[in-house]
Amino acid sequence: MSAEIVQFVGQAGPYLTAALGAYGAGVLTRTENAAVDATANVGRRMLQSVWRRRDEQGRAELEAAVQDAAEAVDDEDAAAALRQQLRRAVREDAELLRELAGLLPSVAGPVTVTASGERSIAAQTIGTAVTGDNVSLSRDQ
Repeated sequence: MSAEIVQFVGQAGPYLTAALGAYGAGVLTRTENAAVDATANVGRRMLQSVWRRRDEQGRAELEAAVQDAAEAVDDEDAAAALRQQLRRAVREDAELLRELAGLLPSVAGPVTVTASGERSIAAQTIGTAVTGDNVSLSRDQ
């Protein structure tokens, strides 16, 4: 598998997860919702583009993967199965890869993140940052 496909699927993952969280299993048939964030709408557009370009069997496989992932949003295996469907689709259709990659936000080049000062933290993206004077660590000895 080409590095381009691997990189694309890695970048697309959060968009697919957001789309499933916002739209559920109906993501393949729902229209864009202004109340849903842009990330989820990009994921929805990706999944719908893949669905439209698949044959009957491919659509059924994609629908099953979407259903499983929507029913178990914390299940890494279900998410991996959905990503596998995406990989298969773009591996078989180079034009689809270009179309879907065009939906991703452009990265404008290198990013510099600077933290300055006592106890400062810095990150381009961060899920959770825990800081403080009363942080305790437990160790099994």
